[in-house]
Amino acid sequence: MTKLPTRDEIAAYDRDGVVCLRQVIDAAWRERLAAGVETNMREPGPYAKRYTAEGKPGLFFGDYCNWARIPEYRDFMFNSPAAEIAGALMGARKVNLFHEHVLVKEPGTEEPTPWHNDQPYYFVDGRHVISMWIPLDPVPRQTCPEYVAGSHRWNKWYTPQRFADGKDHPARDKNFEPVPDIDGNRGQYTILGWELEPGDCIAFQGLTLHGAPPNRTALRRRGFSARWTGDDAVYVLRDGFMSPPPPKSGAPREGAPMDSEAFPVVWRAA
Repeated sequence: MTKLPTRDEIAAYDRDGVVCLRQVIDAAWRERLAAGVETNMREPGPYAKRYTAEGKPGLFFGDYCNWARIPEYRDFMFNSPAAEIAGALMGARKVNLFHEHVLVKEPGTEEPTPWHNDQPYYFVDGRHVISMWIPLDPVPRQTCPEYVAGSHRWNKWYTPQRFADGKDHPARDKNFEPVPDIDGNRGQYTILGWELEPGDCIAFQGLTLHGAPPNRTALRRRGFSARWTGDDAVYVLRDGFMSPPPPKSGAPREGAPMDSEAFPVVWRAA
Protein backbone atom coordinates (compact mmCIF):
# COMPACT_ATOMS: atom_id res chain seq x y z
CA MET A 1 0.00 0.00 0.00
CA THR A 2 1.28 3.48 -0.90
CA LYS A 3 2.27 5.59 2.11
CA LEU A 4 0.96 8.97 1.02
CA PRO A 5 2.18 12.24 2.55
CA THR A 6 0.30 13.50 5.60
CA ARG A 7 -1.34 16.93 5.74
CA ASP A 8 1.61 18.16 7.81
CA GLU A 9 4.10 16.87 5.23
CA ILE A 10 2.18 18.50 2.38
CA ALA A 11 2.09 21.75 4.37
CA ALA A 12 5.86 21.54 4.98
CA TYR A 13 6.50 21.02 1.26
CA ASP A 14 4.33 24.03 0.44
CA ARG A 15 5.95 26.22 3.12
CA ASP A 16 9.62 25.19 2.84
CA GLY A 17 9.81 23.92 -0.72
CA VAL A 18 11.22 20.66 0.64
CA VAL A 19 10.10 17.83 2.91
CA CYS A 20 11.69 14.64 4.20
CA LEU A 21 9.37 11.64 3.87
CA ARG A 22 10.23 8.64 6.00
CA GLN A 23 10.07 5.05 4.74
CA VAL A 24 7.99 5.60 1.61
CA ILE A 25 10.12 3.51 -0.80
CA ASP A 26 10.06 -0.17 0.10
CA ALA A 27 12.98 -2.61 -0.05
CA ALA A 28 11.90 -4.25 -3.32
CA TRP A 29 11.91 -0.94 -5.18
CA ARG A 30 15.21 0.07 -3.59
CA GLU A 31 16.79 -3.18 -4.75
CA ARG A 32 15.50 -2.56 -8.28
CA LEU A 33 16.94 0.95 -8.30
CA ALA A 34 20.27 -0.19 -6.86
CA ALA A 35 20.61 -2.78 -9.62
CA GLY A 36 19.80 -0.10 -12.18
CA VAL A 37 22.41 2.27 -10.75
CA GLU A 38 25.11 -0.40 -10.96
CA THR A 39 24.18 -1.02 -14.60
CA ASN A 40 24.21 2.73 -15.22
CA MET A 41 27.71 3.09 -13.78
CA ARG A 42 29.04 0.13 -15.79
CA GLU A 43 27.33 1.34 -18.96
CA PRO A 44 27.07 5.15 -18.78
CA GLY A 45 24.64 6.98 -21.03
CA PRO A 46 25.45 9.84 -23.43
CA TYR A 47 25.01 12.50 -20.71
CA ALA A 48 27.17 10.79 -18.05
CA LYS A 49 29.68 12.96 -16.20
CA ARG A 50 32.64 12.21 -13.98
CA TYR A 51 32.97 15.33 -11.83
CA THR A 52 36.06 14.06 -9.98
CA ALA A 53 39.30 14.77 -11.81
CA GLU A 54 41.65 11.91 -12.58
CA GLY A 55 44.00 11.27 -9.66
CA LYS A 56 41.66 12.81 -7.10
CA PRO A 57 40.15 10.65 -4.33
CA GLY A 58 36.68 9.14 -4.54
CA LEU A 59 34.29 9.56 -7.45
CA PHE A 60 31.46 11.99 -8.10
CA PHE A 61 29.42 10.41 -10.93
CA GLY A 62 26.26 11.75 -12.53
CA ASP A 63 23.97 10.63 -15.34
CA TYR A 64 20.38 11.23 -16.41
CA CYS A 65 17.65 10.40 -18.93
CA ASN A 66 18.32 6.66 -18.99
CA TRP A 67 14.84 5.40 -18.02
CA ALA A 68 14.08 4.22 -21.55
CA ARG A 69 17.16 1.94 -21.68
CA ILE A 70 17.50 0.73 -18.06
CA PRO A 71 14.53 -1.52 -17.23
CA GLU A 72 14.75 -0.99 -13.47
CA TYR A 73 14.48 2.77 -13.90
CA ARG A 74 11.55 2.48 -16.28
CA ASP A 75 9.74 0.09 -13.96
CA PHE A 76 10.19 2.45 -11.02
CA MET A 77 9.09 5.57 -12.90
CA PHE A 78 5.96 3.91 -14.30
CA ASN A 79 4.94 1.47 -11.59
CA SER A 80 6.25 2.55 -8.17
CA PRO A 81 4.26 4.75 -5.75
CA ALA A 82 6.59 7.69 -6.42
CA ALA A 83 4.40 9.46 -9.01
CA GLU A 84 1.33 9.31 -6.77
CA ILE A 85 3.36 10.69 -3.85
CA ALA A 86 4.60 13.51 -6.08
CA GLY A 87 1.05 14.27 -7.16
CA ALA A 88 -0.11 14.46 -3.55
CA LEU A 89 2.67 16.88 -2.60
CA MET A 90 2.04 19.14 -5.60
CA GLY A 91 -1.74 18.98 -5.27
CA ALA A 92 -1.83 17.87 -8.91
CA ARG A 93 -4.51 15.90 -10.74
CA LYS A 94 -1.96 14.26 -13.04
CA VAL A 95 1.77 13.61 -13.03
CA ASN A 96 4.11 13.43 -16.02
CA LEU A 97 7.42 11.59 -16.05
CA PHE A 98 10.07 14.28 -16.58
CA HIS A 99 13.34 12.33 -16.18
CA GLU A 100 15.56 10.59 -13.67
CA HIS A 101 18.96 11.77 -12.45
CA VAL A 102 21.53 9.63 -10.64
CA LEU A 103 24.27 11.22 -8.53
CA VAL A 104 26.81 8.98 -6.79
CA LYS A 105 29.50 10.15 -4.38
CA GLU A 106 31.83 7.33 -3.47
CA PRO A 107 33.69 7.34 -0.12
CA GLY A 108 36.38 10.00 0.09
CA THR A 109 34.89 12.25 -2.59
CA GLU A 110 35.97 15.85 -2.04
CA GLU A 111 33.70 17.60 -4.55
CA PRO A 112 30.63 19.41 -3.22
CA THR A 113 27.50 19.90 -5.27
CA PRO A 114 27.24 23.68 -5.81
CA TRP A 115 24.24 25.65 -4.57
CA HIS A 116 21.64 25.96 -7.32
CA ASN A 117 17.95 25.66 -8.06
CA ASP A 118 16.89 23.15 -10.68
CA GLN A 119 14.25 24.85 -12.76
CA PRO A 120 16.58 27.33 -14.54
CA TYR A 121 18.29 24.27 -16.07
CA TYR A 122 14.97 22.88 -17.32
CA PHE A 123 12.75 23.43 -20.36
CA VAL A 124 9.71 23.65 -18.05
CA ASP A 125 7.71 26.56 -16.63
CA GLY A 126 5.11 26.20 -13.88
CA ARG A 127 4.84 25.53 -10.14
CA HIS A 128 4.31 21.79 -10.54
CA VAL A 129 7.93 20.69 -10.86
CA ILE A 130 9.22 18.27 -8.23
CA SER A 131 12.22 16.05 -7.54
CA MET A 132 12.26 13.08 -5.20
CA TRP A 133 15.82 12.38 -4.01
CA ILE A 134 15.92 8.74 -2.93
CA PRO A 135 19.02 7.52 -1.05
CA LEU A 136 20.08 3.94 -1.65
CA ASP A 137 22.57 4.01 1.25
CA PRO A 138 22.45 5.41 4.79
CA VAL A 139 23.21 9.13 4.64
CA PRO A 140 24.71 10.90 7.69
CA ARG A 141 23.61 14.49 8.20
CA GLN A 142 27.04 15.75 7.15
CA THR A 143 26.71 14.31 3.62
CA CYS A 144 22.99 14.99 3.10
CA PRO A 145 21.90 17.45 0.43
CA GLU A 146 20.89 20.76 2.02
CA TYR A 147 17.99 23.06 1.20
CA VAL A 148 17.26 26.71 1.93
CA ALA A 149 13.79 26.69 3.46
CA GLY A 150 11.29 28.90 1.67
CA SER A 151 13.61 29.77 -1.22
CA HIS A 152 11.08 28.44 -3.75
CA ARG A 153 8.91 31.44 -2.82
CA TRP A 154 11.58 34.04 -3.55
CA ASN A 155 10.77 33.84 -7.29
CA LYS A 156 14.52 33.82 -7.96
CA TRP A 157 15.89 32.03 -11.00
CA TYR A 158 19.61 31.51 -10.48
CA THR A 159 22.15 31.04 -13.25
CA PRO A 160 22.81 27.28 -13.61
CA GLN A 161 26.08 26.14 -12.06
CA ARG A 162 28.54 23.59 -13.44
CA PHE A 163 28.86 20.70 -11.02
CA ALA A 164 32.51 20.12 -11.96
CA ASP A 165 33.78 23.51 -10.75
CA GLY A 166 30.79 25.57 -9.54
CA LYS A 167 31.16 28.14 -12.33
CA ASP A 168 28.25 29.52 -14.34
CA HIS A 169 26.90 27.66 -17.36
CA PRO A 170 26.48 29.81 -20.51
CA ALA A 171 22.79 30.54 -19.88
CA ARG A 172 21.65 33.85 -21.33
CA ASP A 173 18.19 34.32 -19.80
CA LYS A 174 17.96 37.94 -18.66
CA ASN A 175 15.92 36.93 -15.61
CA PHE A 176 18.66 34.73 -14.15
CA GLU A 177 20.62 36.05 -11.14
CA PRO A 178 23.93 35.06 -9.53
CA VAL A 179 23.63 32.37 -6.88
CA PRO A 180 24.00 33.93 -3.40
CA ASP A 181 26.89 32.93 -1.14
CA ILE A 182 25.01 30.51 1.09
CA ASP A 183 28.05 28.88 2.72
CA GLY A 184 29.56 32.26 3.57
CA ASN A 185 26.33 33.47 5.18
CA ARG A 186 24.73 30.33 6.61
CA GLY A 187 23.41 32.18 9.66
CA GLN A 188 21.15 34.28 7.44
CA TYR A 189 19.18 31.27 6.16
CA THR A 190 17.19 28.35 7.50
CA ILE A 191 19.10 25.40 6.04
CA LEU A 192 17.46 22.00 6.18
CA GLY A 193 19.09 18.58 5.98
CA TRP A 194 18.50 15.19 7.54
CA GLU A 195 20.06 11.93 8.56
CA LEU A 196 18.55 9.42 6.15
CA GLU A 197 18.03 5.70 5.88
CA PRO A 198 17.19 3.75 2.72
CA GLY A 199 13.42 4.03 2.28
CA ASP A 200 13.41 7.73 3.12
CA CYS A 201 13.00 10.37 0.43
CA ILE A 202 13.56 14.12 0.14
CA ALA A 203 11.01 15.83 -2.11
CA PHE A 204 11.64 19.40 -3.25
CA GLN A 205 10.20 21.98 -5.62
CA GLY A 206 12.02 23.10 -8.76
CA LEU A 207 12.98 26.56 -7.45
CA THR A 208 14.20 25.43 -4.02
CA LEU A 209 17.85 26.43 -3.57
CA HIS A 210 20.00 23.45 -2.62
CA GLY A 211 23.49 21.95 -2.68
CA ALA A 212 25.37 19.04 -1.16
CA PRO A 213 28.62 18.58 0.80
CA PRO A 214 31.54 16.35 -0.12
CA ASN A 215 31.41 12.73 0.99
CA ARG A 216 34.39 12.30 3.30
CA THR A 217 32.82 9.29 5.03
CA ALA A 218 33.45 5.59 4.45
CA LEU A 219 29.91 5.16 3.07
CA ARG A 220 28.76 5.27 -0.56
CA ARG A 221 26.17 7.93 -1.27
CA ARG A 222 24.01 6.75 -4.15
CA GLY A 223 21.08 9.06 -4.81
CA PHE A 224 18.35 8.42 -7.38
CA SER A 225 16.27 11.47 -8.27
CA ALA A 226 12.84 10.85 -9.80
CA ARG A 227 11.62 14.05 -11.45
CA TRP A 228 8.04 14.86 -12.30
CA THR A 229 5.80 17.66 -13.53
CA GLY A 230 2.13 18.31 -12.82
CA ASP A 231 -0.97 20.16 -13.98
CA ASP A 232 0.40 23.64 -14.71
CA ALA A 233 3.77 22.66 -16.21
CA VAL A 234 4.40 23.72 -19.82
CA TYR A 235 7.23 23.09 -22.27
CA VAL A 236 9.55 26.04 -22.96
CA LEU A 237 12.85 26.48 -24.77
CA ARG A 238 15.30 28.75 -22.94
CA ASP A 239 18.02 30.91 -24.42
CA GLY A 240 21.31 29.09 -24.05
CA PHE A 241 22.11 26.18 -21.76
CA MET A 242 19.44 23.61 -20.81
CA SER A 243 19.92 20.41 -18.85
CA PRO A 244 18.80 17.87 -19.78
CA PRO A 245 18.85 18.96 -23.42
CA PRO A 246 15.44 19.12 -25.13
CA PRO A 247 14.46 15.75 -26.60
CA LYS A 248 15.14 15.23 -30.30
CA SER A 249 11.64 13.85 -30.86
CA GLY A 250 8.35 13.32 -29.06
CA ALA A 251 8.27 16.66 -27.22
CA PRO A 252 5.16 18.86 -26.99
CA ARG A 253 5.00 22.14 -28.87
CA GLU A 254 6.43 25.14 -27.05
CA GLY A 255 3.99 26.59 -24.52
CA ALA A 256 1.90 23.39 -24.41
CA PRO A 257 1.38 21.04 -21.44
CA MET A 258 4.03 18.38 -21.01
CA ASP A 259 1.73 15.49 -22.04
CA SER A 260 3.63 13.83 -24.90
CA GLU A 261 5.56 10.77 -25.98
CA ALA A 262 8.70 12.22 -24.36
CA PHE A 263 6.95 13.07 -21.06
CA PRO A 264 4.10 10.60 -20.60
CA VAL A 265 1.39 10.91 -17.97
CA VAL A 266 2.10 8.13 -15.47
CA TRP A 267 -0.49 8.92 -12.79
CA ARG A 268 -3.94 10.54 -12.67
CA ALA A 269 -6.10 11.24 -9.65
CA ALA A 270 -9.13 8.99 -9.39
